[in-house]
Amino acid sequence: MSTTAPKRLANLWDDAKAAAMSEPERLVYRSNLLGSDKRVTNYGGGNTSSKIMQKDPLTGQEVEVLWVKGSGGDSASIKLDGFSTLYMDKLRALKGLYRGVEFEDEMVGYLPHATFNLNPRAASIDTPLHAYVNHPYVDHMHPDAIIAIAASKNSKELTKQIFGDTIGWLPWKKPGFELGLWLGKYCEENPNAKGLILESHGLFTWGDTPKECYETTIGIINQAIEWFEGQTEGKTIFGGQAVQSLDADARRAIAARLMPKIRGLISEDSHKLGHFDDSAAVLEFVNSKNLRPLAALGTSCPDHFLRTKIRPLVIDFNPANPDVDAVIAGLADQIAAYRVDYQAYYDRCKHDNSPPVRDPNAVVYLMPGVGMFTFAKDKATARISGEFYVNAINVMRGSSTVSEYQGLPEQEAFDIEYWLLEEAKLARMPKPKSLVGKIALVTGGAGGIGKATAVRLLREGACVVLADIDETALTTANDELSKAFGADVVRPVIINVTKEEAVISGFAHAVVEFGGLDILVSNAGLASSAPIEETTLELWNKNMDILSTGYFLVSREAFRLFRAQKIGGNVVFVASKNGLAASPNASAYCTAKAAEIHLARCLALEGAAEQIRVNTVNPDAVLRGSKIWAGEWLEQRASTYKTDKDGLEEMYRERSMLKRSVFPEDIAEAIYFFASDASSKSTGNIINVDAGNAQSFTR
Repeated sequence: MSTTAPKRLANLWDDAKAAAMSEPERLVYRSNLLGSDKRVTNYGGGNTSSKIMQKDPLTGQEVEVLWVKGSGGDSASIKLDGFSTLYMDKLRALKGLYRGVEFEDEMVGYLPHATFNLNPRAASIDTPLHAYVNHPYVDHMHPDAIIAIAASKNSKELTKQIFGDTIGWLPWKKPGFELGLWLGKYCEENPNAKGLILESHGLFTWGDTPKECYETTIGIINQAIEWFEGQTEGKTIFGGQAVQSLDADARRAIAARLMPKIRGLISEDSHKLGHFDDSAAVLEFVNSKNLRPLAALGTSCPDHFLRTKIRPLVIDFNPANPDVDAVIAGLADQIAAYRVDYQAYYDRCKHDNSPPVRDPNAVVYLMPGVGMFTFAKDKATARISGEFYVNAINVMRGSSTVSEYQGLPEQEAFDIEYWLLEEAKLARMPKPKSLVGKIALVTGGAGGIGKATAVRLLREGACVVLADIDETALTTANDELSKAFGADVVRPVIINVTKEEAVISGFAHAVVEFGGLDILVSNAGLASSAPIEETTLELWNKNMDILSTGYFLVSREAFRLFRAQKIGGNVVFVASKNGLAASPNASAYCTAKAAEIHLARCLALEGAAEQIRVNTVNPDAVLRGSKIWAGEWLEQRASTYKTDKDGLEEMYRERSMLKRSVFPEDIAEAIYFFASDASSKSTGNIINVDAGNAQSFTR
């Protein structure tokens, strides 16, 4: 269904690989193959199972065990420990305890009693859907091409037309025990069927071998793709095009302006992270005549709905007359109207025992001519929510072209969103880390202190933009941190802090990547040493450009973002002990560092009324890992103090009151303190991390 992906799914099954595996390993293999293509199933969606004969650890007898994807997890990356294992005889015995649809949820409480081999992986609500299919291997996927059939008004007739008796059809039923019984009954009554489509939900397929099951799944999806190609060729999509897209640069420029505004308006209770998508599939939809009526219907598949909310917010915008100021002026009213509408939906559909209303803000924001913004509690969720809505677009594209698209009925959608079992799952989530939802930009991010700071902030859940002028070092640092913390939470950007346009464009890039900014760590630096009579004007200006002008430029851009968001902000300057205590033969450096400290004080005064805090960390003698100690500065300071590198480190250690060396991680800890709520009532302050130096006492 995608306009950019290859037309057919490839059969990736490798007989030689599969033959060397155990039955559980073949289940993992099958699941990973299916999950590797988002046209088969979206992130975390769908599930697979195998019924396997294994030795009972208590009796030593061979018993039938259901291996099925457990609660949570993703098919593309799932491993053995992602599967629940349950005794099939006990699962069959549960049928005798079932009291009807009004008692659905109590059946989930029985599933742990069927656990095989003390497996700690919790069984999902879909377990009965696999248990009662009388075939050993079962796939349940959410392919766009199949959901486009399932979400069509005449989905039953379309299923028959496309697949004949090979694939059956069942009406919508909320996942659970009753649906499992329906599936079992269908299989018994239709022994020649290879699968079935669940209305407004997805695809079930099965087989007598893992390969047969996999190939049936791929084959049925390809059959649907081919049918849609024939049916949609030459037809008007989404009612035709209503507006033209702006060019790519203009789209990103608008995203850079709007995302902080949206983020500020929806982050009152908890900060959100943003994601921007202007792919061809998104632009085709947002530029179409049927954008508003289709968007209002909401999504159909439960997995889509849980990630994207009842419906998106369509931003009022005419790309033929791109008045972004007018859009910004109207955003607050549009978002407020969405909240009112969401509350009304909750009030219409709630039950006596429904959980309290959750965040009433939209997740998906659609903008004609520009693209789609998605916001969520973390970057991965924001990105995945966008991917799910692209799946929903693909579904609407297919079903509205060959039939009439229908979203999930409102009450059914509510009952899934506010499912008590889902609420219980949310309640079990671990307490979030201290900087979850926060976005930091660290200048000099590829150096010792900058990278150590990024690590410290990432460990606490922040997203980090590494800004540096050294492209090679930046690439290395970004690769290292992405590998350690995940590609979603780290972005590199080349910024020369002395160039105004470079700073402005670099911050705009950061905003489009994550949605805004909360923390600026101004750390880019250099160091120079020369007697005053040997200090050239070029050397003086270089210090002032980087350490004074550079700090001014990045702070100004951060303040602009903080004021656009209106949710506060945090600036931490990495200055130096030399800004408080003069050193010989370093007049340019010391003067520029003193300017930094006073600039921080000025900004603390300007930002306080808007909860923008500005504080300073003063390091001293951080030799290890610091780029400024790798060149002339090291030689010059060693010459000044008549020693070499090793002797210099020892000299600094012995010079300190505490007789201890200072490392980048020590500076990062102080920066984290100022960046976190642990210092929420501090601004205009200085922490010296110098192992004790009486000259730099601030009193």
